[in-house]
Amino acid sequence: MPFREINSKVVEATVVPGQKMFSQRGAMLAYRGDVTFTPNLAGGQGGVMSMIGRRVADEATPLMTVEGSGTVMFGHGGHHVQVIQLSGDTLFVEADRLLAFDGTLQQGTMFMGSQGGVMGMVRGQVTGQGLFTTTLKGHGAVAVMAHGGVIELPVAPGRAVHVDPQAYVAHHGDVRNRLSTALGWRDMVGRGSGEAFQLELSGSGAVYVQASEEKL
Repeated sequence: MPFREINSKVVEATVVPGQKMFSQRGAMLAYRGDVTFTPNLAGGQGGVMSMIGRRVADEATPLMTVEGSGTVMFGHGGHHVQVIQLSGDTLFVEADRLLAFDGTLQQGTMFMGSQGGVMGMVRGQVTGQGLFTTTLKGHGAVAVMAHGGVIELPVAPGRAVHVDPQAYVAHHGDVRNRLSTALGWRDMVGRGSGEAFQLELSGSGAVYVQASEEKL
């Protein structure tokens, strides 16, 4: 179910009979045709363990199941929207970044400690994004939100990418993440960049970074 970018903050999706899609509640701006929107607290698939948006406080990002025949325009909070196409791989993304996605994608959650051990847990606490992150796997499209637009940076073997944890949006592919400290003598005397933590991503895939350190 492809998305058509109307502008940097609005996308349009075509809804066809027999195929579901999911969107963040309140993200529908307008629609044409015979389309229904049903609240879905459980994230659509897999029961309790695959609830999207599980965070430190065990909150869930409310979703809508979108069905029928027509077109729907999505946007939320004036945030910039980036469409990511998946071709059988897995996208790791914070739940509150999700605007809308194909219902054919397999949904799940991952404990951050399983990527990077203790440092993965620390990353969740430092970024305020929680200890769980959302996974979407399969063939389909995902529309994610960000402040100030999104930059896609390739991650290749031997060419790790370091990003500000606050600017991290999502990543996909065979990528490992590790939180590292960048505290040196310049930081001690107040002449450093101020970036005391860096998220290092290595392997093969891509990472998406927003042009801001603001949370959604």
